[in-house]
Amino acid sequence: MNLPHGFIPVMLTPFHEDGAVDFETLTRLTEFYLDAGAAGLFATCLSSEMYELTPDERLAVTEHVVRTAAGRVPVVATGTFGGTISEQADFVKKTADMGVQAVIVISSLLAEADEPDEVWMENAHDLLRQTEGVPLGFYECPVPYKRLLSPESLGGLAATGRVVYHKDTSLDLDQVKAKLAAAQGHTFGLYDAYMVHAVDSLRAGASGLSCIQGNFFPELVDWLCRHFDDPAQAEAVEAVQAFFTKNMDLMHSAYPTIAKYALRQRGFPISEKTRRNVGPLTGDLRGRVDALLIEYEVNFNHRVHGV
Repeated sequence: MNLPHGFIPVMLTPFHEDGAVDFETLTRLTEFYLDAGAAGLFATCLSSEMYELTPDERLAVTEHVVRTAAGRVPVVATGTFGGTISEQADFVKKTADMGVQAVIVISSLLAEADEPDEVWMENAHDLLRQTEGVPLGFYECPVPYKRLLSPESLGGLAATGRVVYHKDTSLDLDQVKAKLAAAQGHTFGLYDAYMVHAVDSLRAGASGLSCIQGNFFPELVDWLCRHFDDPAQAEAVEAVQAFFTKNMDLMHSAYPTIAKYALRQRGFPISEKTRRNVGPLTGDLRGRVDALLIEYEVNFNHRVHGV
């Protein structure tokens, strides 16, 4: 199974003010991503505040997104949250039962930070054996710690035919290119999280982007995935890349609260409520987001919507 090329958003989880998951808004949010051009959906990820959800909520959120997408695009979702390899495998299978096209494995949960790649690979293959038939992906999530996969490890896993998705957070274009080379010829897609080299990564062969910027301007990330190599749009592509690079630090501040605020300012009805403690969304940050939205409207909105 090949996942499609393009933008696969790392989805937010909407909450009511009392902290309960807001499934009605989750339906609208799923449609919002699809309307923006998303080629797939990554439910239950770090942007979703997955570690702050209960196991039952993780499954419920995943199932709700799958049901809302209704086969229009593939859905992937995280299925490992700690414990022994057998315990992780059990939850992978529960997540697969929700109807996702692939279950995502957090790379840092397969070995301790001080354990070598040999131990990590042994555990990864153990997980594959215990989840026979389930398509998997890997996510170099920074929590609990960032464990980057070597090109050799990723290539070996892609060769099994079971690993179809990789969310790369190496922040290193040479590593991205080496991973793509190692996995060449296999049913596999690398989706980059780092927008500073988004265009270069796509031109090197990345299948798409799975980045937090898609929770501010999903239609602009989709546009970039569609036009990154279009000679007629070369100047615009350069401008979009510069826009994302310049505003990288702002979009990571008090995230995901700041993304929910940005969506509200853009007219999407989502509460700013988060369960994850990311610090206050200060008046200064709100003002900078407001200025960011004006910059987008002036310079990019017409291009994305063809007006």
